Amino acid sequence: MGHWWYRNIVEPGKLPLLLALASFILSFAITRTITRLIKAGKGPFRNVTPGGLHIHHVVPGVVLTVLGGFGAIAGVRSGFWEYLAAVVFGVGAGLVLDEFALILHLHDVYWTEQGRQSVEVVVITAALVGLVLSGFLPFGVNEVSIAERHDRGAVIVNVCVNFLFALFALAKGKPRIAVLGVLVPVLALVGAVRLGRPASPWARRFYRRRPRALRRARIRAERHDARWSGVRRRLQDWIGGFSETGS
Repeated sequence: MGHWWYRNIVEPGKLPLLLALASFILSFAITRTITRLIKAGKGPFRNVTPGGLHIHHVVPGVVLTVLGGFGAIAGVRSGFWEYLAAVVFGVGAGLVLDEFALILHLHDVYWTEQGRQSVEVVVITAALVGLVLSGFLPFGVNEVSIAERHDRGAVIVNVCVNFLFALFALAKGKPRIAVLGVLVPVLALVGAVRLGRPASPWARRFYRRRPRALRRARIRAERHDARWSGVRRRLQDWIGGFSETGS
């Protein structure tokens, strides 16, 4: 285990990224727990309202993100300060993206329907950072054998092809499948070969003169939404605490 940890995390320099990701997820989870307790009127936590001004947690989040980012750039490239900057940045990013919907709409929509966008952005961000971490044998690892070089070349080709499939899925209006497809190759392929959603860039470009294909795309999109929208909302309810109505 120690050899694996050093070879795949420490030697490639991925420990700061791992610390940032862990801090990001933990910051989001703790923040959501506290806000849910405040909403329910439980526990010692209350909104911060000095002088009647509601200070959203995106404010300290921005401060921590700036401190962590500049600290990572200006600090020593190895050791305690680098790791501290990664943790500070991760905590700040978690606070900021937890209120992504507020930044997008310039309105407090935390517990509204638009507030679900924050949860989606957090999940997508964590998945993308996890993707970077999952490349356990990066180019910087030393003492790579000939067999490992051959295997690495095959992996690089597969990743590039799969990324192309993910771009097709994204163009067809399937961002979730595109992101998850980067992690799970077969999903990207499925998203790339199936019909695009009727409002997607792909449909606007290729279905304009194909009314039958556009009609099929609309029917398929309606069936898909009817089947999966409830599942997605229940997952958002579980992660973000939207099970109770209210603003």
